[in-house]
Amino acid sequence: MDFSSPISLIAVFAVVLFVTIVSLTARYKRCPSDKILVIYGRTGGSSARCIHGGGAFVWPVIQDFAYLDLRPLSIEANLYNALSRQNIRVDVPCRFTIAISTEPENMNAAAERLLGLSPEQIQELAKDILFGQLRLVIATMTIEEINSDRDKFLDNISKNVDSELKKIGLKLINVNVTDIKDESGYIEALGKEAAAKAINEAKISVAEQEKIGETGKALADRERDTQIAETQRDRDVKIAITQKNKEISIAQAKKDETVGIAEAKKD
Repeated sequence: MDFSSPISLIAVFAVVLFVTIVSLTARYKRCPSDKILVIYGRTGGSSARCIHGGGAFVWPVIQDFAYLDLRPLSIEANLYNALSRQNIRVDVPCRFTIAISTEPENMNAAAERLLGLSPEQIQELAKDILFGQLRLVIATMTIEEINSDRDKFLDNISKNVDSELKKIGLKLINVNVTDIKDESGYIEALGKEAAAKAINEAKISVAEQEKIGETGKALADRERDTQIAETQRDRDVKIAITQKNKEISIAQAKKDETVGIAEAKKD
């Protein structure tokens, strides 16, 4: 090929340009929404560059890339014989849902500590943190607080676990605690005591309501009797007045009759 001719130079330039575009296109990596793109190598001073969404060029030779999966992991962490603040051993069955965090500082921690690990390996790593923090929270609370104030218990677990998971680039999505038991039967006794108390309070409430009902009935009966008596008295008074008026009318009529007869005889 004669490279001195203009056509040859244009052809060579076109080939070089095409190869360059293809190479650059091949090195542009898009990041799916359920993953984190981790670019490592020469990244401008940091150990890795993390991208969630969008994409970036990965320069050949000096850089490479990998992905971190953002799909949640469900971990069953059933803790047995954990000591409470009262030194009572309890069994706390839990299920945690965790995932790799997308916060910038946490993504870098995940890239440093989790890149290349399988989901099973990440679960095992997280389990150690979950069990440790769960024991720590239980040790600071009484059985009554753990059993009755479940919101406080879950809140304490969430705060402790989440702060520790962030150190390796994970975050807590949800924690679910099922039935808590203890070897001494203390929680069961508390439940029976609460049930008995509720039953007694219900009986007292029923008795009070019945008493109120009986009192109300007595007052209503008394008011009804009073109204009947007043009605009867008013009726008797009206009858007496009517009878009196009738007698007065009869007496007046007899008087008028007598006067009329006397005047007739006089005439």
